[in-house]
Amino acid sequence: MTQQLPTQPNHPADGAPPQPPEGAPQSSQPDSASQETAPLWYGQTQRQPQYPAYPPVGPQAPAKPAQAAKPRRLAELGAIAAIAAILSSAGTYALTRGDVAASPAGQAPTSATTSAAPVVQANAVAPNWSATAAAVSPSVVAISVQSDQGKAQGSGVIYDNKGHILTNNHVVAAGGQGSELSVTLNDKRTYGATVIGTDASTDLAVIQLTNGPSDLKSIALGDAKTLKVGEPVMAVGNPLGLAGTVTTGIVSALNRPVTTSPQQSADPFGQQSAGDPVVTNAIQTSAAINPGNSGGALVNAGAQLIGINSSIASLGSSGGSSSESGNIGIGFAIPVNEARSIANQLITSGKAAHPYLGVSSKDGVVADGSAKRAAAVLTSVASGTPADKAGLKVGDAIIAVDGDSIDGALSLVGQVRERSAGDKVTLKILRDGQTRSMIVTLTNRPTTSQ
Repeated sequence: MTQQLPTQPNHPADGAPPQPPEGAPQSSQPDSASQETAPLWYGQTQRQPQYPAYPPVGPQAPAKPAQAAKPRRLAELGAIAAIAAILSSAGTYALTRGDVAASPAGQAPTSATTSAAPVVQANAVAPNWSATAAAVSPSVVAISVQSDQGKAQGSGVIYDNKGHILTNNHVVAAGGQGSELSVTLNDKRTYGATVIGTDASTDLAVIQLTNGPSDLKSIALGDAKTLKVGEPVMAVGNPLGLAGTVTTGIVSALNRPVTTSPQQSADPFGQQSAGDPVVTNAIQTSAAINPGNSGGALVNAGAQLIGINSSIASLGSSGGSSSESGNIGIGFAIPVNEARSIANQLITSGKAAHPYLGVSSKDGVVADGSAKRAAAVLTSVASGTPADKAGLKVGDAIIAVDGDSIDGALSLVGQVRERSAGDKVTLKILRDGQTRSMIVTLTNRPTTSQ
């Protein structure tokens, strides 16, 4: 049954608030609101469809009696035993990386030390998942967050041999101020950790082991842009406190715009903080993802990271009771290309810059010849921004970015946010019934003084 979605304000397609930079006039004001999904987060009453970002496993707020206060104490699942596989540095994916060196934002770091070589599968249709698990598991860690409110758990991936761990922002923020982080490696060694940098708008963070070992095995990076729907994938993480768990599935969809609210991203203890919604141009997967998988690895059959698991769809109830939790076969991951760009910036400077287009938009349906199609219709174009300089106007309907279809405001936001400042993008628009292409160079999102 189709459900009427709540009215939402216009989305800025650049990660910025709907208003243009301070002092920059708009060519017009938003003329209407878009009709969009308003998903809630794990542990809350929700409407359908919903894409709640999973917080790490931990005690729930008192108002949610249907949720267990803590995960049951079960025996940890060990990593799947290795089956002999041929390892080679000549894989079909180009992006492998080890130790991180300082590099410009958005670019891959360079190092003489490489990460684990990808697994070469003899049969791409029926991968040897035991070989993949054996290669990936040493690069995935369990993260515990201890605070006065209790203990929460999540996952992370070893980004380099200097002890940098890439994870979700909502994992490290779970305990609030004064919380203690600890990281348990696949071989059960545990180390303390400190936060290097967080980025709430992308829900990514980097922490670093305290006096970490010299034998860390960093994960090999793949390229999310080479993914195809139907491709087999594996999720590795710490669901429900069961470290070293692997699950398999396929890429169910690509470029899936998913929005989650930062208020509940760190809410296993009932805490809230203000901020822009997290909008992800996500990889959708059928691999089972559960609470505690947040920050863990989504890898291809070649044992290369293609995404950071961060959220799942959840069945909800409108009657005020707690929503159903757990995997229902629809999970979402932040593409590795975006995660790599943010991680490099956080390691280098402790903060991340975000791309900026300079428009606000709404969902719309426009004429395309004799047909109609969904699009992101521009409601404002800020003066002096990349969009303005490229010639975009209020009323233009954006239908594609670099060949990827745009079917609404949220889709445009996700496409912009996964890129980096300085990237040139080709926008396909409909104006007065005519199709045209425009090249826009994104800049850094402007900041305003407080």
